[in-house]
Amino acid sequence: MVRKFVDFLNEIAGILYVGGILSHIVLGATVGSPDPQTAATVYTYKELSAYILILPGLGLKVLCDLTLWFGYEVRTSWMKVKLVLMAFLTINAFVFLVPMMPELCAMANAAIPAGVLPEAFHDFEAREALVGMSNALPLALELILGSFKPRLFGERRNVLV
Repeated sequence: MVRKFVDFLNEIAGILYVGGILSHIVLGATVGSPDPQTAATVYTYKELSAYILILPGLGLKVLCDLTLWFGYEVRTSWMKVKLVLMAFLTINAFVFLVPMMPELCAMANAAIPAGVLPEAFHDFEAREALVGMSNALPLALELILGSFKPRLFGERRNVLV
C-alpha cells in the first residue's frame, strides 16, 4: 500500500513539475516581445509558478525516486538513468533557472519608467530560454523511463537467457 502511495505521489509530482514547465513555455510563446509592464507581469508569474509548481514537483519527484531506490531497492538500469537525469534537471533548476527569474523580474520592473526593455534583458531572456530548452530531452527521457520502466543494457540479455 505504501509503494502505491509513493507511485501516486510521483504522478502528482510529475503533474506539478511538467505542468509548471509547460505553462512557462506557453506563456513565453504567446507573449512574444513584450513591453516592460507585460514582461514584469509574465516574469512575476514565472517566478511564482517556479516556487509553487516546478520546484515542489521536482523535489517530490526526487524524494519519490530516492524512496524507491533506498526504501524499495529499485536498482534497475532505468532507475539509474532516471536518477542521473533528475540530478541534471535539479542542478539546472537550482543553479540556473531559479536565480534567473528574480533577475528578469527586476530588469523588467526597472524598465517600466523608460517604457523599453534594455538589450541586456533580451540577452538574459534568451539565455534563460536556452537553459530551459536544455531540459527538454532529459525531462522527456525521465518521464518515459518512469512510466514504461524498460529493461536496459544488460537487463535485456538476462531476459533472453
